[in-house]
Amino acid sequence: MPESKNDTLYIDLNSCFATIEQQSRPMLRGRPVAITNRLVPNSCIIAASYEAKAKGVKVGMRTREANALCPDLIYAETEPDKYIFVHQKLRKIMSDYSPAVTMKSIDEGVIDLSQAPAHVYNRDRRELGLEIKQRLRAEIGCHMRCNVGIASNRFLAKLAGELHKPDGLDEITPDNQREIFATLKLTDLPGINVRMEARLNAVGIFTPLQFLDADEMTLVKLVCKSIDGYKWYLRLRGIEVDDYASDIKTVGRQYVMDSKTLTRSETEARILHLAEDVGYRLRSKELYARGVYLWIFGLDDVYYHRQVILREAINTDHAIAEVARQLFRELPSPVRIAGITLYKLQTTPELQLSFDQPAKDSAVAVCSATDAINHRFGARKIHCADTLGTEQVKCKIPFGSTRYFGHGF
Repeated sequence: MPESKNDTLYIDLNSCFATIEQQSRPMLRGRPVAITNRLVPNSCIIAASYEAKAKGVKVGMRTREANALCPDLIYAETEPDKYIFVHQKLRKIMSDYSPAVTMKSIDEGVIDLSQAPAHVYNRDRRELGLEIKQRLRAEIGCHMRCNVGIASNRFLAKLAGELHKPDGLDEITPDNQREIFATLKLTDLPGINVRMEARLNAVGIFTPLQFLDADEMTLVKLVCKSIDGYKWYLRLRGIEVDDYASDIKTVGRQYVMDSKTLTRSETEARILHLAEDVGYRLRSKELYARGVYLWIFGLDDVYYHRQVILREAINTDHAIAEVARQLFRELPSPVRIAGITLYKLQTTPELQLSFDQPAKDSAVAVCSATDAINHRFGARKIHCADTLGTEQVKCKIPFGSTRYFGHGF
């Protein structure tokens, strides 16, 4: 097997949202900060500063529990424009080292140095990592920190980047891999959750070193019972198996209602707002949808849903909103949470002409003009009158996807 080179750098911003708030508001530095999507009673914490984490505050906690652990906790509401700005700056810095950059989420990405120009490729890897850290502070802000992991594939580079948070820089090589693995638990490895740990335990694998030493057939036949076992065999040995892009299967959004006393028309307006959002995202990827799925949780926490598969694929705001409106009429209210998902996606519309073709063409033209204006001047500078008064339905930042960030998300 050919020797693998350490051509993969994994960059991970530390406590991204909280750190960005501390960068933009110096009075928050050194203080425990929690980020929530809305400043409402008992909201959910989606990010916490290291000062807050040191007092036991965790992502996913409700504010009531967090306040008991940290009475001086400071709350800040998400400001997506800030986070997208930092994401784009980070992407630009990383792209200066190689054209092969993959953003894994808003706050982490991979640099593939195998495609870097010679003057970059020939540099010391740790030197490159230190330079990226310095540029992050110089070009974004002095409070910004990141972890850098260096290895021969994404799996080991991500693991290296998680060894010494915050602000760490580590490299995993064939010479030190066993020594590092000896200090870890199975669940410290990226991608190993408690269920996978149980499957490994069932065949006598209890440590990362035992995982590394397991033979290929054990992982394929007994642990994963699929080709995934072979992928794990390669990952652990520094061979890249995760460098692929998956197709978009669905486009969706959900929203926790801002009040328990909304009228049905107010709830419908918020659902139409979601329909506009998913329509914009769908068009940003030049896709069309035949399936529309609308779901809600009522105040009784009962799950209701309706869906439809259309004869013709759609992607205009008007068409998506009308389908959403019809589906909502079949569902009860009041509503606690609502969501809309577009599925059965395709890259081209049907070419069949119909008697209402001029109206369809007009809707497409309106959407194109609206998208261009909103992309240039900011989200929802122009929107449907039916969604007036729904400013509470702010954009949420997804942790695991950045596919819409180049399109005025």
